[in-house]
Amino acid sequence: MRDGSAAAGAGTGTARVGISGWRYAPWRGSFYPKGLPQRRELEYAAAHLRTIEINGSFYSLQRPSSYRQWYADTPEDFVFSVKGGRYITHLLRLRNVHRALANFFASGVLALEEKLGPVLWQLPERVEYDAGTLEQFLAQLPRTTAEAARLGADHDEKLTTERTWLDVDVDRPLRHALEIRHPGHDTPAFVEQVRRHGVALVVADTAGRWPDLRHVTAGVGPDPAHVVGVTGPGTRRSCAPRRRVACRGRARFR
Repeated sequence: MRDGSAAAGAGTGTARVGISGWRYAPWRGSFYPKGLPQRRELEYAAAHLRTIEINGSFYSLQRPSSYRQWYADTPEDFVFSVKGGRYITHLLRLRNVHRALANFFASGVLALEEKLGPVLWQLPERVEYDAGTLEQFLAQLPRTTAEAARLGADHDEKLTTERTWLDVDVDRPLRHALEIRHPGHDTPAFVEQVRRHGVALVVADTAGRWPDLRHVTAGVGPDPAHVVGVTGPGTRRSCAPRRRVACRGRARFR
């Protein structure tokens, strides 16, 4: 993740290296010291890395209490990326997603406050490029935390008061990154479309299995969002079918 700063100069920044999650059983006793309680694994990882992806949010809505605990377990200058829900990307396939987006942003994501980095939207391999569907989806994504809170207010009744967090202490920029897997996205029209919306493209090392689109489509501002990562012991089994960068890769920003 690149940090934009005046000291760094225009177009430069500091790279944040991290991992796509932190609960990997094969890491216990290797990366994690033997006997380290599982509840302290995030704290330990965050002491050695500057960014980590929350991927539990991909499988189900997390709780505000969990986001607040993750906030408390990490240093002041730490930044999380958060993976968008598969209900939106894999089940709805980006169609009719207003309520689902509202539920996602109401579920506690905003409780990360200044530690909230980019939101990652990973499309499944079977989802082809549909310019109209993608345009509607990208247009609905909130670009600030205040916009996300307003969107989250439309959550459904399944999210009770204790399951929602809509408080915004400061209105901050909100970044998005898109990971595609269908070769139909390898077209100038797609690249221009995401660039117009300021959404970053993820670059993943997948040994040629999925498209490798190395295009800069979003810029670094005062609230940076350049996702990077590394593999480690157990990640190949735990979160990556093949060797990849961070089991995810990099979102490219200027």
